[in-house]
Amino acid sequence: MPRRRRYCPVGIPVHVIQRGNNRQTLFTSDSDVAAYAHWLSEGAARFQVEVHGWVFMTNHVHLLLRPLKEQALSRLMQSLGRRYVAFFNYSYARSGTLFEGRFRSSLVQEDRYFLTCLRYIELNPVRAGMVRDPADFRWSSYRAHAGGAAVKFWTPSELYLSLGKDKAERQQAWREGVKEALDTDMIARIRHCANTGLVLGTEKFRAQVAALTT
Repeated sequence: MPRRRRYCPVGIPVHVIQRGNNRQTLFTSDSDVAAYAHWLSEGAARFQVEVHGWVFMTNHVHLLLRPLKEQALSRLMQSLGRRYVAFFNYSYARSGTLFEGRFRSSLVQEDRYFLTCLRYIELNPVRAGMVRDPADFRWSSYRAHAGGAAVKFWTPSELYLSLGKDKAERQQAWREGVKEALDTDMIARIRHCANTGLVLGTEKFRAQVAALTT
């Protein structure tokens, strides 16, 4: 079956998943994650991509990105993958493939779909049983949204900024919002859209995206 054509319009958020090949471990230490984060930061600035959310799991990565130029997302992910694989292979005296083919992606509608997807990303370590509180997981955007952690590559979304009149109010609102359980149907839908390249949003939004591709 031919691959679904990837389309990432400028300004529309994209949920990206990058997995290790055959569930290969991507990060064996904090220094590995720091290296990946460094090249994500460097590439986001170079190719003009805003990073709104992330979680770096042991064998996969979730990102919520917004390209500001044509082809920006693909160029960022190609550069990031190439540089990290070279680093990882050199560090562990290995060769060959590290990532599972091309990255998976799904366009995400603004408003509740965007914030729900962001919560889904930050709650990955909780669902995986790694921590009970997302604040206990170092490598996600939760600490930035909920605790004000300074992260060089983070660009707070307009929707997040609208949650309160100042940092303290926004952080409190985010902590309260993440406490609410995600609907199981929505979790399944986010996963399905990301794995198949479908748009996460309303029928009207999907039609608008489809019109852009014709």
